[in-house]
Amino acid sequence: MYRLVCVECGESFPPDEILYNCTRCGHLLAVEYDLATLEIDRAAWDRRPLSVWRYREILPVSIPPVSLQEGGTPLYHLTRIGEDIGLPHLYAKHEGMNPTGSFKDRGMTVGVSMAMQLKKTSVACASTGNTSASLAAYAAKAGIPAVVLLPAGKVALGKVAQALMHGAKVISIRGNFDRALEMVHDLCLSHGLYLLNSVNPFRLEGQKTIGLEALDQLGGIPDRMVLPVGNAGNISAVYKGFTELVSLGLMDRIPMMTGIQASGSSPVVRAVHEHLPEVIPERDPETVATAIRIGAPVNAEKALTAIRRTNGTAASVTDQEILAMQRDLARKEGIGVEPASAASVAGVKKLLDMGVIDRDERIVCVVTGHLLKDPETVIRQCDPPLEIDADLPSLLSALQRS
Repeated sequence: MYRLVCVECGESFPPDEILYNCTRCGHLLAVEYDLATLEIDRAAWDRRPLSVWRYREILPVSIPPVSLQEGGTPLYHLTRIGEDIGLPHLYAKHEGMNPTGSFKDRGMTVGVSMAMQLKKTSVACASTGNTSASLAAYAAKAGIPAVVLLPAGKVALGKVAQALMHGAKVISIRGNFDRALEMVHDLCLSHGLYLLNSVNPFRLEGQKTIGLEALDQLGGIPDRMVLPVGNAGNISAVYKGFTELVSLGLMDRIPMMTGIQASGSSPVVRAVHEHLPEVIPERDPETVATAIRIGAPVNAEKALTAIRRTNGTAASVTDQEILAMQRDLARKEGIGVEPASAASVAGVKKLLDMGVIDRDERIVCVVTGHLLKDPETVIRQCDPPLEIDADLPSLLSALQRS
């Protein structure tokens, strides 16, 4: 059993009430389980395939889930990058290997399943790209319509293509993501669509399984979890999953939760460094990492709690640092990620240079989306293919030039 609980005032609500914020104080809601009554057979978890639904006892879905076999993403030991920067225990959890190419699928399998469980007949979201792609795919699997609002000209082409191909109603607005979220929130409240942005507490339940899987793959607890921060849902969700494992007696400590933002879009970093009680939104966020180009992260209060209660930290990285690490991940480790994903590893390098991270730490970086999510940014960074005559001398000459 579970209930919805306000993270600020503690007010609780029935699980079948359609709410996105506390009706008493307006703050965020979280899914709270009666953990004392749960019987978790850890051996049973270990016998199941590595996936979101491996951990179904601490997920809210009671119907057969709407699933595309999400989760079970690889955990890579970054041996060459780790050697270069002096971190022998550096890992990357590659969420780009989910069905639609991003971590959003973890949240969306739970979110769309909950829409069906709650008898909702249509779903909607605002998106910087990955959420729209994932929502469209899972809505298609469920057989219900999806509406997507995007900031015009600010979403990578690969992500728009996914949303369109999966049949969502895609609408671009002349405004930024934060305005798109306000509009879709109003639409859902007034017309009964089910909102599946990360303000929906059920969606974050799926995303917490990133951390649970990382523990199982690593065979122990890392010292630090490092995540890119846009709307701040991921870092909040992973922290929540860890707290539940502690309450269940399956963990005895929580890793230092560390959030990385782009320097042109870093309200959470500012709040952490300036010891602010809450995030001050940035009006005009800008970064090449479109997935984290968000000035008013809706899960900011949860993210600050996660960072502060684990003695974690936050840092910002420039677009140049992000793109350099995107190239390094591809060329040194064979791991292709979109720019926002590379922010987590770039942030580790920066924190190490600043003396914040110890060299013997065991660190898991979450890389959130696949390289092909944003092919235009990739092409702009790379030299074009050489074009030659179709003969062997021309080929040998080209090889000598390269």
